Amino acid sequence: MVLTGNNLHIDVRSEIGRLRCLLIHSPDSGIGKVVPSKAQDWLFEDIIHLDSVRKNEYDLYVKLLMYFLDPERINGRLDEISSPEHKRNFFKPDNAGFHASAKVIEMQTLLSDILEDNNIREKLVASVCAMENCTYSLQETLINTEPVELAKILISGSMDDHDLIFAPIPNFIFSRDVGIAIKDHLLISKPAKPARARETLLMRYVFFNHPLFKAYRNNIIEIPDTPQHFLKPGEGNEERTTLEGGDIMMISEEHVLIGVSERTSVAGANAIIRTLFDKKLVKKATVIKIPTKRDFMHIDTIFTQVKRNVWVLLGSLSMPQFDPETATTGNYFSQQKPSKTVEIVQFNIDKGYQPKRFVNLEALLDDISRNEFKSEEPTRFIYSGDKEFPYDAREQWTDSCNLLALQEGVVIGYDRNDKTAAAFEKNGFKTISVADLLLQIEQGETDPQSMKDTLILMPSAELSRARGGFHCMSMPLCRETIDK
Repeated sequence: MVLTGNNLHIDVRSEIGRLRCLLIHSPDSGIGKVVPSKAQDWLFEDIIHLDSVRKNEYDLYVKLLMYFLDPERINGRLDEISSPEHKRNFFKPDNAGFHASAKVIEMQTLLSDILEDNNIREKLVASVCAMENCTYSLQETLINTEPVELAKILISGSMDDHDLIFAPIPNFIFSRDVGIAIKDHLLISKPAKPARARETLLMRYVFFNHPLFKAYRNNIIEIPDTPQHFLKPGEGNEERTTLEGGDIMMISEEHVLIGVSERTSVAGANAIIRTLFDKKLVKKATVIKIPTKRDFMHIDTIFTQVKRNVWVLLGSLSMPQFDPETATTGNYFSQQKPSKTVEIVQFNIDKGYQPKRFVNLEALLDDISRNEFKSEEPTRFIYSGDKEFPYDAREQWTDSCNLLALQEGVVIGYDRNDKTAAAFEKNGFKTISVADLLLQIEQGETDPQSMKDTLILMPSAELSRARGGFHCMSMPLCRETIDK
């Protein structure tokens, strides 16, 4: 089934506007073939159980997204699609019973759609085979493979779900990193690690060739590498242009945040700032340089926005504990001692590009809440692990700060982060398990659109071991504009 572009509207101007459309990829068979000896090369810290991660965890994520974004396709069907007889058909993109939502869009479906075109199929297969050093005979075999099956092979690396012909791309479930929407433009990432190169190639073909994105073809942004970088000694992050979606946040109407991290280089940050300013897509860009450690990876692993005046973040990279009752003025956060681990520099077209520095994350985020979202309430921070050692570090490692906002104040996180959930409750939020919430919605006891101040807790025994939260597992294409 080919999704058409008639109803697609790309527009992202915040992290918390009501979510209307996003790209995801459900865990595929390649994840079930990650072996311990290759796990770290493929950017996994551990191996996870595929059936468990699908049935007990990720399927619940898809159900939740459908109730919020595309309820017509799931209302009244919760028992049916959850039954053993259904055999997960609702969640399988290669199955006739697949939901095929145009709002909760499965990337594998888009890939199989474009592979129906013989010319595109030949070019993409040739590109993948060159990248993976395949034989010519295998290339011909793949070209002659049926599109739906070929899409599975290009993602999982497996022929007939058994024989690996090249490495899987298990990180494809982290759809945030392949690209990001900035207003009505799509920015394609430049991954830092070879294990993710095929992901970007596949999505580049999708964005430029799928009818869903036809109206936006001239709004796709690709960032070239630095000239002659391959002649420079070493392959350090500073020399190469690398950029991943977890380090980009379209945080408000005219402001983008850009992380410099283990995965996004200084050259990448500079390139995207120049491009966005030249295209007049934003007026303000803030660079946040964090330690280049696997613990942090991207800026969305250390903070995400919950409401216009509420943020969740890792306290060990920020300022000392504070009393919210005294933090009512704009000067409070900027008067604290500068962070020793995070550097923050902001460039503003309206201020003549003169750099402005922030002493810590709280000062920056407070400035955004007050001046860009016009919040009249004190800015509040909910800290990972309630800022209690060692729980702050333990829970940040399992993505306590990597939350996806379905709408302002309603966010999704992992149930294993107990101390962080308790910190949400201390700040007036309700916490609820996704299973309980789905039943309430299905029985008409809860209206998703009217929910407020809620942390939805997802089961996380397997998913969290893949080192990514729900912010990572989403690429929003459309959010409603936030009222100021």
